[in-house]
Amino acid sequence: MIYRAIGLMSGSSLDGLDIAFVHFHENAGTWIFDIEHAECYPYPIEWINKLQNATALNALDYQLLHSEYGHYLGEKVNAFINKYQIQYQVQFIASHGHTTFHFPHRKMTAQLGDGAAIAAETGIPVISDLRALDVALGGQGAPIVPIGDKLLFHSYPYCLNIGGIANLSARNGNAYVSFDVCPANRVLNLLAATAGKEYDEGGNMAASGTVNDQLLHALNGFPYYQYPFPKSLSNDFGVHEVYPLIRSAETSVDDGLRTCVEHIAVQVSFAVEQIKAGGYANTGAETMLVTGGGAFNTFLIQRIQEYLDPHQVTLVVPDAKTVKFKEALVMALIGVLRWREEYNVLSSVTGATRNSVGGALWMGQEA
Repeated sequence: MIYRAIGLMSGSSLDGLDIAFVHFHENAGTWIFDIEHAECYPYPIEWINKLQNATALNALDYQLLHSEYGHYLGEKVNAFINKYQIQYQVQFIASHGHTTFHFPHRKMTAQLGDGAAIAAETGIPVISDLRALDVALGGQGAPIVPIGDKLLFHSYPYCLNIGGIANLSARNGNAYVSFDVCPANRVLNLLAATAGKEYDEGGNMAASGTVNDQLLHALNGFPYYQYPFPKSLSNDFGVHEVYPLIRSAETSVDDGLRTCVEHIAVQVSFAVEQIKAGGYANTGAETMLVTGGGAFNTFLIQRIQEYLDPHQVTLVVPDAKTVKFKEALVMALIGVLRWREEYNVLSSVTGATRNSVGGALWMGQEA
């Protein structure tokens, strides 16, 4: 079977909206994909402010923003379709939305971006609310990308995505485990912003800094890191706990970035230790696929690799399109699986009572 779908992803780093138009070919359970077109639409400052302040709104204003952001997403999809002249080629859209509230221990998660509004704007079927059923079933609702690791990137024992939050998945045979490791780009970008930069290009600022050992010890001391998997993080953890702790140390920007990079590298290494201890990876030399914006931070990649050398794990950074748009690609895949009414969220990853077919379907076209 061949499917043509658009995947939408808005990450916690708030760098923009990722849109990917993907062709999937499935044959006897084997999946092949081709990212035909992909683009990141940077958020204007007004949308950055709206999204990062959404959790402070009252109930009515939050719901109004939910609708407004859904129409915004639909408008961006229409612009994308027009730019690449793919009218009448898109079978459906799978939208992750922008995560705001995430309280899996209360069986609740929320992503902004009304699927009905997207469908109304585009006239195309839309699949949204991808995490909700898993959370209702007692799962973390995150990470959900490992279904893509299983079906599209199964040749890699480990898959690391470094976005606003870093998350890691690993396989042992057909069994998968995955969890959020630590805050990453969201905190790094906040630190770089204090120096008037959107981000620390290539990690050059961090590379010129010095590790603050006392701060590093405090960062590594957050209780979350000792919790067993499955586990997940909300965006607030990085913004309201990690970032303020770094700022309170009164280090230079470069030293703060350097210490944060070291913290991320330490936690990725510790995550590998946890996974190996749980029997979810083989012994001997292995590879780890690295995607997300952090894959372009060469200094961060260097530090992670140095920590992984004792574990005989080698980082592999793929082509730039896969690095940038893997999450949007997997959202499209999750939509395809929902359309096929097949499992698209793995309980072995999230801790839910069972695998689930997640996503609400909104029929955009007229009957």
